[in-house]
Amino acid sequence: MKKSFKVLLWILAVLVIVVFGGSIAMKSIEARLSELSTQAIPDITPNNLADGLYQGSYAVFPVKVVVEVAVAQGKIVTIKLLEHRQGQGKAAEALIPQVVGSQSIQLDAVSGATYSSKVILLAIADALGTL
Repeated sequence: MKKSFKVLLWILAVLVIVVFGGSIAMKSIEARLSELSTQAIPDITPNNLADGLYQGSYAVFPVKVVVEVAVAQGKIVTIKLLEHRQGQGKAAEALIPQVVGSQSIQLDAVSGATYSSKVILLAIADALGTL
């Protein structure tokens, strides 16, 4: 009986540690995402950049984006998404052609993919040196 009681106590202790650790991790993730939702998207000025390829990245767990921005004659001509780790934010990738078309990252986030939208736009800003 003593052995089964010890096993039960160990299981209970592990369960408490897992729940407590998970709670702390979730609060940390929520705080980072909350900061992201209030972060301003800077203006970009590709006309000040030399022709070439510019790489940028931005990450806020669980979203990570790496982009390559091609600039020619002062305009963004292409944006390649080299990496996009996301939960449900795949729809935010629709912003990339909008950025090329408008030559701006001052765009509304894609509904249902708000965090991925902001991280993509901030990665583009990083590539162009405005972060």
